[in-house]
Amino acid sequence: MATGIDPAATAVAVVDLARKGCFAEIEDLFAPPLRAAVSAEMLRVAWGMETGKHGAVTAVREPVSEPAEAGRVRVSVPVSCERGGLTVVMSVDDAGRLNGLRFAPAAPVSWTPPPYAAPETFEESTVTLGSAPLAVSGTLSLPRGQGPWPAVVVLGGGGPFDRDGTSGPNKPLKDLAWGLASRGVAVLRFDKVTYAHPGEVADTPDFTMADEYVPYAVAAVRTLRHEPTVDPARIFVLGHSMGGKVAPRVAAVEPSVAGLVLLAGDAQPMHEAAVRVIRHLAALNPGPAADAAVEAMTRQAAVVAGPDLSPSTPAETLPFGLSAAYWLDLRGYHPVSTAAELDKPMLVLQGGRDYQVTVADDLSRWRAGLAHRRDVTMRVYDADDHLFFPGSGPSTPAEYETPQHVDPAVVADIAGWLTPPA
Repeated sequence: MATGIDPAATAVAVVDLARKGCFAEIEDLFAPPLRAAVSAEMLRVAWGMETGKHGAVTAVREPVSEPAEAGRVRVSVPVSCERGGLTVVMSVDDAGRLNGLRFAPAAPVSWTPPPYAAPETFEESTVTLGSAPLAVSGTLSLPRGQGPWPAVVVLGGGGPFDRDGTSGPNKPLKDLAWGLASRGVAVLRFDKVTYAHPGEVADTPDFTMADEYVPYAVAAVRTLRHEPTVDPARIFVLGHSMGGKVAPRVAAVEPSVAGLVLLAGDAQPMHEAAVRVIRHLAALNPGPAADAAVEAMTRQAAVVAGPDLSPSTPAETLPFGLSAAYWLDLRGYHPVSTAAELDKPMLVLQGGRDYQVTVADDLSRWRAGLAHRRDVTMRVYDADDHLFFPGSGPSTPAEYETPQHVDPAVVADIAGWLTPPA
């Protein structure tokens, strides 16, 4: 750590700036990888959501520092509020810049296996996918026995997610992997390159969604084909959210893919969905900050949709700070029509309470585009949210902070579709 840089003091100062509403000043501290993913407006809305749930901040407690990757320190700042609390977790580099910032539950909660998992029935090993310097690690969950087992490659949602899809205390992709492996399905899940190598990705101006997913998914499929107990004719791609959007693209590139499982796969153009979602979040915590966030996202989405979008359009004028190359690639990709052209069976699942990917805005597009396909099965789980956690009432981000597991009916239905009766 460079002389004069105190990571703990930097982290506490960031929390104090958030309390004062100085989110532009916090954004000034972002390193390029974080700046590419988070804006001051997004941080303002996220902080407003946290204080809306927990109440006003009453105390900022002693930070806890621990070494992270080379040149960085992870600092956790406990924050007490009127109705509980939270932990603000930051990664501070040797220049005093923030390389990561997230809100975590006040007390860490360990993941516990879902009741439908039987760990004694499968074993796990680590695999490496891709090539240096952007190789990523993954986990293969392989049922015990001779097989041959069907298999799935799991693609996580948009954003820098790890192989488990970690969200607060929950690991929905690990739930799926353990649940399916317990039912005789081999599962390969992996860290996204945006999680494993955020700096390198940020330094690649022409990086696209295809770069983010396709080479790793294809490598995963081919890795499974070399597993002696995996049936090479029954290797499927299972995508959640953006992973569901890109899954048809993977199958179009890799002919050996046997079929697709799409969980909350978004079909509405992403810039349109971004405006819809930010309006939903703003309505949960209305006020000037929320209005400003909606206005900013609407303005940025209009640039994506407009005729002047080009490779030279500055990323800071676009949603989420993603590059123009990323948006041009997205704008030219049509997941439903790509899926319709595939001669492969598909299982399309949707949560009825999902506000991020919805029945009205996304599933309706899959239904319309695949209506002629007799080998496509669609199911809606009325009680489930975006992560397929069952619940009741309107879905909000606060749900993800409660320890829970993917709906057992979803796991059973996927396993049953992958392993139909003889």
